[in-house]
Amino acid sequence: MLTIIALFVKKGFFPLDKQLELWDKHWSPELSKQIVWLSGVSSSFEKAEETLKRIGRVNVSDSSVWRQVETWGPRFQQLEEEALKQGEQPLDKQERKQKVTQTAGTKGVAMDGATIYIRDEGWKELKVGCTFDVEIQPTKDKDTGRWQDKAHAVNNQYVAYLGGPEQFGKMVWGLARRSNWFGAKKSIVLGDGAVWIWKLADHHFVKSEQLVDWYHATEHLGTAARLLYGEDDLVRDCWYEAQKTQLFIGQAEKIAQHLEDQATDKPPAVADALESEAGYFVNNYERMAYQTLQSAGYPIGSGMVESGCKQFKARFDGPGMRWSRPGAERLLPIRAAVMSNNFDTVWEQVYHLPQN
Repeated sequence: MLTIIALFVKKGFFPLDKQLELWDKHWSPELSKQIVWLSGVSSSFEKAEETLKRIGRVNVSDSSVWRQVETWGPRFQQLEEEALKQGEQPLDKQERKQKVTQTAGTKGVAMDGATIYIRDEGWKELKVGCTFDVEIQPTKDKDTGRWQDKAHAVNNQYVAYLGGPEQFGKMVWGLARRSNWFGAKKSIVLGDGAVWIWKLADHHFVKSEQLVDWYHATEHLGTAARLLYGEDDLVRDCWYEAQKTQLFIGQAEKIAQHLEDQATDKPPAVADALESEAGYFVNNYERMAYQTLQSAGYPIGSGMVESGCKQFKARFDGPGMRWSRPGAERLLPIRAAVMSNNFDTVWEQVYHLPQN
């Protein structure tokens, strides 16, 4: 960075200081904003420091980046808490109007979990929620090579919570309300087989369709195929493809019955595993109407939230990362704002919050 010395007053200053409004070692709002943004974009505070130095020509240490998150993170949390309280309020006039007009097309919500390491606690589940709009786009089928119109998630908005499902459910519901949920003509909830997801769906999204992620379900089919046919690749793959077709057209109950029948003459360990897979399909068959819901214009995969989990993991589960709970919780809403592509909007709200 260029330093200019005024010889007659024997005082040095940085020209960039004026541009960034850095006087008396105070951070300007604009520089604070960019530092906090980089803390959410980068894979580590060290990477944020490097980017500031190489691209911005600003020397800010990784510890200073961390301190900016320590300063501004609580404000992001405060905004999140206020949004949560608003989500618990009765419908306002605009939302009641949305329910009548329903001009927002199809909307969806997806939920999943990822693990991060918290000091003194160990590995903890980070619950991730995503709300999205559904848009029909031409898509090339991986198997046939043909182009088909399929539903895709767009305008994804994310939220994450390091804790139990009840509070997380309120956060997801609040996010959905802010995303014009009541204006949707129809909606869907996507997730894997986790019981807590469907309890939240039943509580908060009563009128929405429910669907177990297609790829998660086919993974269970693959497990069953290996249990039944082991190393016999040809027979195993033929069975898998046939059952995948049955699953797609809504025959999950029949698959479960077949697995239970096959378990009767298998060794105990294999039989138990097959019965477990059968139970998965029995417990979720009502959420496995893939052909019907895909034809109705819904996505059948939860890639939007799985991608979200990976993005949170990339920031919070890097090599050697061990977080304090407060440290992780301060950065989570910042990362979520970056992933939701609305950091600038959120920052304006955060910046004008009254100080506690």
